[in-house]
Amino acid sequence: MDQSGTGQQAQPSYQWLSFAYQSLTEIPYDSILTQTQTLEVLDLSYNLLQENPALLGQLEKLSTLILDCNSYTSHVKFPFMDTLTTLCINKNKINNLPVFVEELRKKFPNIKILSMMNNEAAPSYFNGGSLTQYKDYRQYVISQIPRLEILDDTEVMEKERIQAKKTYRLQRSSYSSKRRKEELSKKHMHKKSNSVI
Repeated sequence: MDQSGTGQQAQPSYQWLSFAYQSLTEIPYDSILTQTQTLEVLDLSYNLLQENPALLGQLEKLSTLILDCNSYTSHVKFPFMDTLTTLCINKNKINNLPVFVEELRKKFPNIKILSMMNNEAAPSYFNGGSLTQYKDYRQYVISQIPRLEILDDTEVMEKERIQAKKTYRLQRSSYSSKRRKEELSKKHMHKKSNSVI
């Protein structure tokens, strides 16, 4: 029975939704977007998804997104979601680590837990990677996402954080200083051209 008195059935609200193991090729937005104000955990694992999950940005409270065993590549475009703290994207088709990590860093500023095992870009014993490759991969990801607390199934230790910082500079700083130099150069050229006139 409807409690609101409007004659319409009230939508049930969920904090957790799973569409796992359904052979989906498209994200079922019709069902998901009825939960924009309540949904915290969304499981879309074990499907055939590869589309950019753009509309998930409407989920105001989503903190955990599970995309394991799909067909996402390094070039997936996520919406900006500052509520997201956990992303599981194990066993997809991610092969370009810098491109993928840059996307996560820009779109999920508060991410703390990232699991991307069994992707080509995440070398480990699971996919024939060496210990050196695995350590290098961890250092790179930790250096680019400094707030990360857990990477794959392992806690990020403080000594790892320090080493990662030494080994890799955060891309943002080199990019922004390059942009700053270009802007200063443009201003300087603009001043010169104005003074000549």
